[in-house]
Amino acid sequence: MRLTLPFALASFALAGAACAQTQWDLPTGYPAGNFHTENVTQFAADIDKATSGKLKITVHANASLFKAPEIKRAVQGGQAQMGEILLSNFSNEWAIFGTDGLPFLADSYDASLKLYKAQKPVLEKKLAEQGMLLLFSVPWPPQGIYVKKPINSAADLQGVKWRAYNPATARIAELVGAQPVTVQAAELSQAMATGVVESYMSSGSTGYDTKTYEHIKYFYDMQAWLPKNALIVNKAAFDALDKPTQAAVLKAGADAETRGWALSKSKNNEYLELLKKNGMSIIAPSAQLKSDMKKVGDTMLQEWLLKSGPDGQTVIDAYKKM
Repeated sequence: MRLTLPFALASFALAGAACAQTQWDLPTGYPAGNFHTENVTQFAADIDKATSGKLKITVHANASLFKAPEIKRAVQGGQAQMGEILLSNFSNEWAIFGTDGLPFLADSYDASLKLYKAQKPVLEKKLAEQGMLLLFSVPWPPQGIYVKKPINSAADLQGVKWRAYNPATARIAELVGAQPVTVQAAELSQAMATGVVESYMSSGSTGYDTKTYEHIKYFYDMQAWLPKNALIVNKAAFDALDKPTQAAVLKAGADAETRGWALSKSKNNEYLELLKKNGMSIIAPSAQLKSDMKKVGDTMLQEWLLKSGPDGQTVIDAYKKM
């Protein structure tokens, strides 16, 4: 008994430690080297440290666990405890999710932050109704147009194969006469290589991550909008944590939001320089192109207000007062 008792006690202690540790999955649709993924990876590491390993979060990058459009449902249904989503991907479900995908409504970091503050209360209420928490949100850099040929106006986009990754980008294609093709970030490189996509709107970040410069040589720096990613959490999973662990998650989320906004700003110019270094022309849009796209934005705002109803008007009114 003297020989076996210590082993029994050690086994019991290890079993207790294993039971005490909680493991969560965090799927995201973007590559490991993308700044959003780096930010959520740091977020997970911060929680691990703050809880002394009590809550372990595994980040599944590049749509390896769930495809980008599936992540929200996975979190809502409890298949993943938390996940990172592009809010505007879900605007067909509820128009407010697409607020930051409206062209030229908020076209700078300062304007984007104001729009987020206006959008956040109704966003939190909707997610709560769906059994989820909004933990933090971080914008992508301003969106421009990648295209294979020089363009001077929206008319020059007629007939081009245009990547649509959400309802807003599909609607832009319709309004300028392009051919929308649904392609998520993880499949974009192959879509360009095979000629499925000839043009799309996104940030310098996506352009660099997907090596767009190998297939497309022009980027028009429209600064059209700053779409946001959001880190959402299953409410039941969060409620099951003890209070100190909940506090650690909330603190790490607040830090990730602050860090993420600063990262997005700093990375914007860096990505454009990297695209230029790899042979891409970074071009300021002509007055005609900017005017044409602004009209597209105005049309989409009016359509969005009709779809979003009182909630949408509340968000826009609050934004305009800031």
